[in-house]
Amino acid sequence: HWAQFFAVFVPDELRGEKAIRFFDDACANFDRQMRKFADLVSPCRNVADMERAWAAGKTAAFLSVENGSAFAGDLSRIGKTKRQGVCAVTLTWNGENELGSGNVTDRGLTDFGRAAVREMERCGILIDVSHLNDAGLADVFETAERPFLATHSNARAICAHKRNLTDVQIKEMVRRGCLIGLNYYGPFLRDGGAVRSLDDVYRHVAHFFDLGARKNLVLGSDFDGAVLPPCLDSPEKAADFYEYLLSRGVSQQDADGIFFENARTFLRKNLG
Repeated sequence: HWAQFFAVFVPDELRGEKAIRFFDDACANFDRQMRKFADLVSPCRNVADMERAWAAGKTAAFLSVENGSAFAGDLSRIGKTKRQGVCAVTLTWNGENELGSGNVTDRGLTDFGRAAVREMERCGILIDVSHLNDAGLADVFETAERPFLATHSNARAICAHKRNLTDVQIKEMVRRGCLIGLNYYGPFLRDGGAVRSLDDVYRHVAHFFDLGARKNLVLGSDFDGAVLPPCLDSPEKAADFYEYLLSRGVSQQDADGIFFENARTFLRKNLG
């Protein structure tokens, strides 16, 4: 069985009506692709849809957005985005938008960003805090009332890049029942970016486990958003990580959790 979040990435330089048009065009293309390949893939909005897709022998496709600029500063667009099938939204990319700022500044969420977090929770869109800077994540901790995601963020204690999560952030996300996706991008796995083997991914897994995140850790990948190291540059190689985890003494239960069960449990609880 295979399930994937298909993210519409909206570039930072697109704002307002340009961001809306870009997202709407990409969303329409997603819908066309779902129809064209309907014998292979099925669009999904919740776990029940996902399991129906699997029962039919299809890939389960969840639509998401990377960059809340797709809302164009208009709260009413959040409900519309949900109706278009979006399940999750990354609040920012690296730069600034109407909600706040990514890791290029230290500014937190705007007033609109806080209101957007509350409206996303009301509408049933999952909040994704990957790319958000530390001040912005602190604001999400203050504002959000439901569990949220960091779809592709590693542990800063293992690799010091500011895109990664601190131990304090990870522990708070564990306490709240959030989900954290491992990122395969070299500079987020190892200082300097020269990933040598799956050992560099395992170091993050072991650290997350030490912080209590056994039920919170999943595969985040960043497959179509980064240049990946040779040991992780295809779905087949990523699948080999399962046997690698077992070879390192990770239990089958914990390996199953990282590969599918933690995500399925989280989505069943938090995606209406």
